[in-house]
Amino acid sequence: MTPRTPRAGEDADDLDVEEALALVNDAARAHGDHAPGDRTHGDRPHGAPAPGAPAHRDGVDWAEARAIAERAPRRGGGHRTGYLTPVSLPLSSALGLTLAAPLIALTDLPSFDTSAMDGWAVSGPGPWDVREEGVLAGHTAHAPLTDGEAVRIATGARIPPDTTAVLRSEHGRTDDKGRLHATAATRAPHTVSHGQDIRPRGQECRSGDQLLPVGTLVTPPVLGMAAAAGYDTLTVVPRPRAAVFVLGDELLGEGLPHDGLIRDALGPLLPPWLRALGADVVDVRRVGDDETALHQALTQCEADVVVTTGGTAAGPVDHVRPTLRRLGAELLVDGVAVRPGHPMLLARISEKQYLVGLPGNPLAAVSGLVTLAEPLLRTLAARPAPEGYTLPLRDAVQGHPYDTRLVPVALRGDRALPLLYNGPAMLRGIAAADALAVVPPGGAKPGHEAELLDLPWASGGIGVCFT
Repeated sequence: MTPRTPRAGEDADDLDVEEALALVNDAARAHGDHAPGDRTHGDRPHGAPAPGAPAHRDGVDWAEARAIAERAPRRGGGHRTGYLTPVSLPLSSALGLTLAAPLIALTDLPSFDTSAMDGWAVSGPGPWDVREEGVLAGHTAHAPLTDGEAVRIATGARIPPDTTAVLRSEHGRTDDKGRLHATAATRAPHTVSHGQDIRPRGQECRSGDQLLPVGTLVTPPVLGMAAAAGYDTLTVVPRPRAAVFVLGDELLGEGLPHDGLIRDALGPLLPPWLRALGADVVDVRRVGDDETALHQALTQCEADVVVTTGGTAAGPVDHVRPTLRRLGAELLVDGVAVRPGHPMLLARISEKQYLVGLPGNPLAAVSGLVTLAEPLLRTLAARPAPEGYTLPLRDAVQGHPYDTRLVPVALRGDRALPLLYNGPAMLRGIAAADALAVVPPGGAKPGHEAELLDLPWASGGIGVCFT
């Protein structure tokens, strides 16, 4: 086939993946080599060149790029932890955040002896005379029981002094004289075990006990535990504030593409995805292909992380790098050895602000999100790293000769099914995917154990991760 030369400012990611691979294969065959997809690659690490591949390539190794993004806040802001300054928030606002202080019990739990069941509080051996007035949860303490006396009691109610045990409703009966008898078949008549069905004070914890450590993700049960332990507010790491700047004059906000204009797919895609990664999206705007407009938008932005789309190459309207130079930003990652998305970048604009530059092609932008934005936001929010795992690929995946590939996959039982429509400009594959498979340089054969990166909605559910 006839090679196609990229136009000025066009990145190789803009070429069709299969076309680019075919060019590589044709060149390899011309030299008498096997095509990269025909090789057996064994356990070659991510980013290691395929046999015969050029020794030099553009961009940071994919795994190293993720590590740089993860540790960037620890090295730039003078904070050993790297996370944002903790704040005190009411329980109703703390869901999904991370504890910045340990959760210490402010009281004994339970704070008094309570009934674990509905039934009777009894004193001594039975049968028992039953008081007329019962004991309900939330009411003041009742007079002590005398030996041979019982009183009706509700679950959670405070145990009267001198109570021997609680006799469950289903384990007792009253006779025609109103006397209570134990009827449980597992016990001798008229007896109960001392302390049965009573939750003693401090059974769960004592005041001053550490209930949860720093770094715990605040889930609904954590909120319940905090409330039970006496908290009205929690000290947590706030969500990083994120701004999204969608760059380009060719983008439409609505309607069908026409006259060289295309629909903006990243404006709807990025904000909810960033929220799923723990960010508070405070600004979403369109910025035209104008360096002055981009510079003004960045200098006026107060977000912790700015995410831009497009403009990361070296064409006449690619203004991200020139603007970063003008701002005196520190370029931490300038290109990554990953397909799609290798012209992505990460920069530190100031001690407290970062920019993640995503390519303009949709799947390439997704690649940048999981490679750079996810680990950066995770550190800023003090979120724990997701547990890594692998699954065997059901089908072969053709690889790039010397870069890692991120390929959308669907999870089918104990295997990962690579999906079609995985070119840099395509969203059809990722829209049906559960995860991204990390494919090493040169590709992978069926049965290859691929590292998987879960997509937020696949692991947490739409209603959980996008709120």
